[in-house]
Amino acid sequence: MLYPTNTTSRTVTDLNGVWKFMVDPETTPIDPGKPLPTNDVMAVPASFNDQTAEAKIRSHTGYFWYQRSFTVAKPLRAQRLVLRFGSATHEAWVYLNGKEITHHKGGFTPFEVEINDYLKDEDNLLTVKLSNILDYSTIPVGNYSETKDVDGHITRKVDENFDFFNYAGLNRPIKIYSTPKAHIDDIVIAPDVDLAHKQADVHIMVQTGGEPFDEVRTIILDEEGHQVGEGSGTDEQITLSRVHLWQPLHAYLYTAKVEGMLNGQPVDIYEEPFGVRTVKVTDGKFLINGQPFYFKGFGKHEDTYINGKGLNEAYNVLDLNLMKKMGANSFRTSHYPYSDEMMRLCDREGIVVIDETPAVGLMVSFTFDNSEISKPGYQDDTWKDLKTATAHRQAIHEIIDRDKNHACVVMWSIANEAANYSKGAHEYFEPLFKLARQLDPQKRPLTYIDLVWSNPQSDKSSDLLDVICLNRYYGWYLDTGDLEISEEKTRAELKAWQAKYPDKPIMYTEYGADTIPGLHSAYDEPWSEEFQEDYYRMNSRVFDEIPNFVGEQLWNFADFQTKYGIQRVQGNKKGVFTRSREPKSVVRYLSQRWHSIPNFGYKK
Repeated sequence: MLYPTNTTSRTVTDLNGVWKFMVDPETTPIDPGKPLPTNDVMAVPASFNDQTAEAKIRSHTGYFWYQRSFTVAKPLRAQRLVLRFGSATHEAWVYLNGKEITHHKGGFTPFEVEINDYLKDEDNLLTVKLSNILDYSTIPVGNYSETKDVDGHITRKVDENFDFFNYAGLNRPIKIYSTPKAHIDDIVIAPDVDLAHKQADVHIMVQTGGEPFDEVRTIILDEEGHQVGEGSGTDEQITLSRVHLWQPLHAYLYTAKVEGMLNGQPVDIYEEPFGVRTVKVTDGKFLINGQPFYFKGFGKHEDTYINGKGLNEAYNVLDLNLMKKMGANSFRTSHYPYSDEMMRLCDREGIVVIDETPAVGLMVSFTFDNSEISKPGYQDDTWKDLKTATAHRQAIHEIIDRDKNHACVVMWSIANEAANYSKGAHEYFEPLFKLARQLDPQKRPLTYIDLVWSNPQSDKSSDLLDVICLNRYYGWYLDTGDLEISEEKTRAELKAWQAKYPDKPIMYTEYGADTIPGLHSAYDEPWSEEFQEDYYRMNSRVFDEIPNFVGEQLWNFADFQTKYGIQRVQGNKKGVFTRSREPKSVVRYLSQRWHSIPNFGYKK
């Protein structure tokens, strides 16, 4: 799916702004062809939850509506017009002038629909019905329940099976873009790099729609706008000599300018930026451009004050600047695909990304009895009760379809903290890994993220992984405050993984301790800033002992909002920055460590 941009053949109309909004009381039907019976409004893009002053609306579970009108300029009516949603969380029914024109389920990837046949000359009414309901068939997973009173009123509840707030709404930009009737539908770019000769054969596949073109022509431009390659056809290979590599923190982007030709003239033009780099896993190393790469960075969230999970480009820019200042080079899109805009920014800034599907919370039971889980053939009800496979396959299709050309994406994460310890996990995940390998034109490595109960003895599907990615909280959730025993357990487990998979890289994708900014202790007590620093120092010592250890992405970049819980005071406080991006004292230690570790060739 191509990101909507203005070219000499295309225009983009922004539908962001203030929309009418209402929660659905489900007492009387709502007519999507008429003005919503409300005076309430919400800004788009943004989650609705923190824009309201009403607690009942903020915590609403069920259905809700957005609406606005728009007019399309007459000169554009002869063009193909496409309505595109950057996302709609988590399920959307879209109506134009009262007619349903599309439906999409899945809250973190874009979808679009042609609208020419539904338009009026002016004052077109766009209405969107959404649901934030999550259950055992969706990803993320939610524990859903509903009750009905004597009057037939339904009360819906979702107990989220994950530790972040279920922000919902129109979280990403909504746009109408135009193309000619004969148009470029998609572009797939897969560079094959000869590092020794500094040359790349760039495989470019172009999908078209509408009237067939006489010819499809591709020109490759360098960063200065100079032509460095050209080709013709919908499946072509263009050779670049003296190629500039896309490197972590040193990005270089080419542009593939694709032109659809009729009668010798370009009819549709699209420009796709791309980077040239290699990614490979071998001998316990993660190689970018043939060199052993060390991940330094974070798990993070799309989470800001008021916007919730809504796109906030100022925060995106600040976050990457703070990362680079610390010496970080990477993050994971925990636990869902991030916005198009963030991915394009990471391409430009040279930030390495582990791109993750929304498959979080894939478990129905959780126990602290690890001795039981580690028994051969352990079985709970997860893979019997969850019905997420269909949604999971869709999510893999959509994340790879959207992000396939991004140089910043070096690995796909198929899931976060699933019940990989339970019998049936291998049968669930094997076809998903096979699907991802088939779909990705660049054949990136694959992983999922293991929680602590999935250890070398209990994990039923770790053979599928290219990289062992671990979320571990020794010293916080386990043996709280005891860093001595936690260091022993951390070392023992990493050595066990190393022994079981001597050819696989290992990294931490989460580790951290909740910390209240400004809380200090002479005794290094948990929740204090001193304990947070000692916790990270302990983990660093162990990391440096493990030969195949290739990265540390801590949890979390910044404090973030969660559902209510006795361990949560206005959210999760594991950030090394506050939610407003003020540093906690540990940032100085981490900055010193990460600046001392080269991006490539870190010697333990």
